[in-house]
Amino acid sequence: MSNQKEKPILTAGPSITKLEMDYVADAVAHGWNQDWNLYLERFQRAFGEVTDTRYNMATSSCTGALHLALLALGVGPGDDVLVPETTWVATASAVRYCGANPVFVDVQPDTWCMDPDRLLAAITPRSKVVVPVHLYGQPADMGRILAIAKAHGLKVMEDAAPALGATVLVDGVERPVGSLGDVACFSFQGAKIITTGEGGMLVTNNQAIYDRASFLNDHARDRASGFQILEVGYKYKMSNIQAALGLAQLERLDELVGQKRRIMGWYSDRLSGLDGILLNADNAWSRPIFWMSSVVLDETVTPSREQVTRHLKELGIDTRPFFPPLSSFPMFRTPAGSAPVASRIGRAGINLPSGHSLTEADIDRVCRGLRSALAARPVAAA
Repeated sequence: MSNQKEKPILTAGPSITKLEMDYVADAVAHGWNQDWNLYLERFQRAFGEVTDTRYNMATSSCTGALHLALLALGVGPGDDVLVPETTWVATASAVRYCGANPVFVDVQPDTWCMDPDRLLAAITPRSKVVVPVHLYGQPADMGRILAIAKAHGLKVMEDAAPALGATVLVDGVERPVGSLGDVACFSFQGAKIITTGEGGMLVTNNQAIYDRASFLNDHARDRASGFQILEVGYKYKMSNIQAALGLAQLERLDELVGQKRRIMGWYSDRLSGLDGILLNADNAWSRPIFWMSSVVLDETVTPSREQVTRHLKELGIDTRPFFPPLSSFPMFRTPAGSAPVASRIGRAGINLPSGHSLTEADIDRVCRGLRSALAARPVAAA
């Protein structure tokens, strides 16, 4: 059979079982009137147990959770919020929603997360919050970031959107991402480690942050008097039906994380030592979930990313490019050259197929395709 007729291998995809279907069917059939929030409450409570957090609020998206979290931290016009260059745009957009200014910090060449040294250099008297992102399931260097934040009086909001289940060693203690800063946000978009279709979660151990976020998420309603509204509020609420799906997924978290780590192990076995690529980092202070198994090409010795991904596409293998630096977007533009690492990995990074349903044979096929792509002669730019 030719490669063109083989089943396409996609970059991502969820794992849905009878458990998810049963919970959702029950929520559809019975989750109304006085039972409208039973799955929501169960999901939020179970999520707190997984992330070691006391207060948990399910939202319609991680973007909404980020917005509420920043508002609850008191972020507003005139404030600077420190954001890594390499992340999904929502991290910086939420800062702008608050009228504040995102200040971009270059990333480390190995973890692809916020560089603590560059963070230190970016702090100004207007800096209020630092937002480390646990990119592609790899935790940021939270030990150093937390110490810097404490020394400069900064609040810490973890953007843990793609990293549920990852842990970090801080002060000799292994702790789950989301439990380290003042507040954290997770995503349940369809490609994430667990999904509710679309959705997110705000988590914190600070009751004042939770109370403020919860109040704002209820249209800033005076709950004591019914429908009196006290200020402009928002509605980023998750439905009970989505929460039923999320709860079932969360009950399978160890299985789902295990499959992601297994997929990364298959890639490492087949690609480690291959000239011209850098795989996801492995270090002594974190335990990533490898939400996305990824490579960064060494542009001095390999064909371009466009050549490599085009070759893979011809073999029926889907890929995804790394995020471009946020400062390259027109609404956030800063001088070129201010983020050399983010710029390089933004040009040369590739997310490989990482969906839950992939088999070892699928990874064999991807690795054969990647090796053949790297063996091709580079094509000079026109």
